[in-house]
Amino acid sequence: MSLVFLLPAGLAALAALLLPLLIHLARRSEQRPTEFAALRWLRQKPRPRHRIRFDEWPLLLVRLLLLALTALLLARPALLGDTRAQAHVAIAPGVDLAQARAAFGTTPAQWHWLAADFPAIETSAPESQASITSLVRELDARLPIDAPLTVFVPERIDGADGQRMALGRKVDWRVLPATRAASDAPATSTRAPSPSVRYAPGREPALRYLRAAHAAWQGDARATLDIAPSSQPLSPTTRSLVWLVPGPLPSVIAEWIRNGGTALVDAQAQVESASTATPLWRDDTGAVLVDGATFGRGRLMRLHRELSPQAMPQLLDASFPRHLRALFEAVPPPPSRAHAREHAPVTGGPTFTAPPRELASWLVLAIALVFLLERWMATGRRRTVAP
Repeated sequence: MSLVFLLPAGLAALAALLLPLLIHLARRSEQRPTEFAALRWLRQKPRPRHRIRFDEWPLLLVRLLLLALTALLLARPALLGDTRAQAHVAIAPGVDLAQARAAFGTTPAQWHWLAADFPAIETSAPESQASITSLVRELDARLPIDAPLTVFVPERIDGADGQRMALGRKVDWRVLPATRAASDAPATSTRAPSPSVRYAPGREPALRYLRAAHAAWQGDARATLDIAPSSQPLSPTTRSLVWLVPGPLPSVIAEWIRNGGTALVDAQAQVESASTATPLWRDDTGAVLVDGATFGRGRLMRLHRELSPQAMPQLLDASFPRHLRALFEAVPPPPSRAHAREHAPVTGGPTFTAPPRELASWLVLAIALVFLLERWMATGRRRTVAP
């Protein structure tokens, strides 16, 4: 641990220490010699030389100390480093606390739950919500670099990313059986999208390709698709829409998209206040077929070509249903469950220096106490004048 000054220029205020010295020296001018007529004829003797002497030196020392503390406060002293290299133990929710204590032994350590804000182990076990790997990285950044860290995790952890954690310290990674088994049930398969279709006169030839794609999604040629002229309003349950109508986008449809809907609009549709679009589908030459952008809380996609084999030959490809489906499906989250033994942290990650601990609060308290002492010494008793 070392002492540093965050604002060394503040030490220039130490020059103010001259003020109490000058004040105490100037008090000697209060002694005025008085001449008597009967003594004026006596032979003058040389005056003895006086040494510099400070009156009331305890008060002088207190005032010098007060100014010195004030100068230190302006320089913002702080302590770097931390001598509290106490061991820390973090337990992931779901691990048996008694079993973890038995495995760790009697070594003194600070125990925390591996959860948001790292609550003390004396509190009730929190629900596991945050990513374990993110929490371990955060704890590694918070603790002093020389503080030993032990982490107890269940056999399977959630929230793992694609690579093992690289930390700035060696972590004692211990795997224990979970108090409750993790569910191994497979995730529910994503339902095939079933967008509503609204079209204008002249766009009827494109409907056959949309019906064929929808039948391929459902795996049933008899599957029905909500197709109607543009004058028919949308169903309250509609979540996605194919809008094959040229011209300005009606305000009702625009508001529906802003409230969270997903729409694929005609190449000749006119939309205002759309954010910068990103290409979503390109042909073999790299030309954009569909682009998309956020629109309020929803998503707006735009065709760049008319849905006809002449303008868009991709309609006749076997991959057309797959590409069209990808436009309406959200990107699935990457897998995040991993075996804890295979996800133990490795060293070589970034190290974090603990922020300096400023001593301003302690200095303010010391200045207040010294000031009260100075006032008591200056006014609490009768001050004498040196002869």
